[in-house]
Amino acid sequence: MIIDGKTTAACIRSELKLRTAEFEKAYGKKVGLAVVLIGNDPASQTYVRNKIKGCEEAGIRSFAHYLPETATQEQARSLVRALAEDGAVHGILVQLPLPAHLNAAEILAEIPAEKDVDGFCAENVGKLALRESGTIACTPLGVMELLRRYRIPVAGKRAVVVGRSNIVGKPMAMLLLNADATVTVCHSRTRDLKEECLRADILVAAVGKAKFITADMVKEGAVVIDVGMDRDENGKLCGDVDFCAVEKKASYITPVPGGVGPMTVAMLLSNTVAAAERGEKA
Repeated sequence: MIIDGKTTAACIRSELKLRTAEFEKAYGKKVGLAVVLIGNDPASQTYVRNKIKGCEEAGIRSFAHYLPETATQEQARSLVRALAEDGAVHGILVQLPLPAHLNAAEILAEIPAEKDVDGFCAENVGKLALRESGTIACTPLGVMELLRRYRIPVAGKRAVVVGRSNIVGKPMAMLLLNADATVTVCHSRTRDLKEECLRADILVAAVGKAKFITADMVKEGAVVIDVGMDRDENGKLCGDVDFCAVEKKASYITPVPGGVGPMTVAMLLSNTVAAAERGEKA
């Protein structure tokens, strides 16, 4: 079965629109998301447009802030500090990557944990590791939401995550572990990667290499989640999984595009609404 992230994300936006309407009725203001884009990266500009469009569909007020490629470290930090103090802003997103001369870690550190709707700050990562309530990174959270909505059992299953990035691989592994899966994390130094993948009931590919996961690496009937966003030899958008070959063996599989990608934006919006609700109740 194909896991349809695009349709699922649309359903989530509809659900969020009801929540944002209730929020506005209760508190007399809209849920607000501030998006900061620094520089001229075309992909980043597309991502920001998609996020602003998603805000509109979910009833969230977006505040778009654009700084030039030549922006200084202090200009970027000053902008984020101002947004952190703005009561109309419940979530702050700094679109990555930043221009090479900027220190991203220092800029992101200006976002308070309660407005960190990307779930990247140390406090939120720590809460995930300790199984405490906090904001969870959008892409792995989107994967878990797809598994939940498609009623794919996780508890007791053997899960393999290929990739160990701070944005996807590590939080993905922690979420699966917290859901009672037995989790293995594989990476560039893993020996016998194929054998590890073949043990997976749930295989999550987050390695950033086009069609890296081939059919001979997938167990018959496995659930395959493709987090990749790559280009093949013809420049066509594809994932980390060789979809056409693996689809024949998988019980469930996410396509690229239309799988995990739309869920990342949906979870960003969901995190923003949750942050607003917590912030106003505090």
